[in-house]
Amino acid sequence: MKQYRSGVVDIGGVPLGGDYPVRLQSMTNTSTGHTAASVAQCIRIAEAGADYIRLSARDRAEAENLSNIKRELRRAGFNTPLIADIHFNPSVAITAARIVEKVRINPGNYADKRATFTGIDIGEAEYQGELERIHQRLLPLIEECRRCGTAIRVGVNHGSLSDRIMGRYGNTPMGMVVSAMEFIKIFAAENFDRLVISMKSSNIVVMNSATRMLASQMSAAGYNPPLHLGVTEAGEGEDGRIRSAMGIGSLLTDGIGDTIRVSLSEPPEAELPVAGLIVERSLLHLRGDGAPPGGAFVSGGRGNGVLHLKYECDDHDELAVIASVDAAPWLLAGSAGDLTISNRGSLSKELLTSVESGILQAARIRMSRNDYISCPTCGRTTFDLPEAVARVKKATGHLTGLKIAVMGCVVNGPGEMADADYGYVGTASGTVHIYRRQEIVMRDVPAADAHIRLAELIESDMKMQGRV
Repeated sequence: MKQYRSGVVDIGGVPLGGDYPVRLQSMTNTSTGHTAASVAQCIRIAEAGADYIRLSARDRAEAENLSNIKRELRRAGFNTPLIADIHFNPSVAITAARIVEKVRINPGNYADKRATFTGIDIGEAEYQGELERIHQRLLPLIEECRRCGTAIRVGVNHGSLSDRIMGRYGNTPMGMVVSAMEFIKIFAAENFDRLVISMKSSNIVVMNSATRMLASQMSAAGYNPPLHLGVTEAGEGEDGRIRSAMGIGSLLTDGIGDTIRVSLSEPPEAELPVAGLIVERSLLHLRGDGAPPGGAFVSGGRGNGVLHLKYECDDHDELAVIASVDAAPWLLAGSAGDLTISNRGSLSKELLTSVESGILQAARIRMSRNDYISCPTCGRTTFDLPEAVARVKKATGHLTGLKIAVMGCVVNGPGEMADADYGYVGTASGTVHIYRRQEIVMRDVPAADAHIRLAELIESDMKMQGRV
């Protein structure tokens, strides 16, 4: 049975929510100002199975160029609805709303002061005054979207809550929920219901908690917009698949979520097969037909028991995804505190152990290796992010137990690194800022050298702490 039943929003002829299938989407990593490259990648994403395609629009020129991209896609016979991803600039959102089928805005920076992480709170009168200012700032977008039939996604990110929210609630699931509900109430007051909501974090425990809390509060208040799910900055390879499958699958298995995006630091078309497998596996749990997927059972007591999963699988990526979906309801609910996977396929014991360790680490149960948080590439990234991730992993792979963030830009970087020990964050000029937690230690380091400087910083800190 679904724990949250959403209403339906039609997005460019592809309805979302209600009893419609869970929709899949991905996002381009080309510059939206480059028409031919963006069109070619949109086609690859559509052919990989995307129901919607998202593109970043950093400025007015990129927003206006969405019309050229859309025209060329339609000429090529592709009618996949397009979504514009907007940060910081309301005028860019309004421009994009006249062209695409949906606009994504971020409450943390659309009309509010983005977090400085200083913990400054403001008085109630000033707080309410800011809310009214945000309401007025949203009105032009609401009216333009109403006129054009454009949907809006309110995309709350753990990594980019506003200064106002951070000061009162901190970088917490509750802060995310309050941020979303404030915007939902503004749209409701204006009778605008073409709305989709998302609650994203690189930490699947935070993402899970915030989404469930929001679904409960919306239901209690009589709101039912569709929910978009995603683990932002999930990473790449096995870790990226595990984080995404656990975070998204834990909600889909309870009937929460209407559309998903798997955010991998890989080519965007690689996200769609993973997303499809997550949905397919989650629906087995939701329907409850047949034996529990993975032959799951727990030995020992609740909380400290061992979850046993059994498979017959020959594909590493597939096993990582299905085992993560199967394990999530048990581990995230505290029904087990350990995991063992057996497999009758051809996968080695080393790969099974790696998947076990990755799942336990994603659930924040046991850290056994470095935790790399890395964002999917998008049009805001000014360097080769997958290459940067590979360099950072190679330079720091001999270390263990560290949380290291590799971020393509500063939109979510400082906030998503709240849970990280060190950060590697791209800048608009193509250089890299290196962080120790939320403090910039080195500015504008050339990308070719940044992974070396990061490793040197970590090793120096460890020597100072007597850990080497």
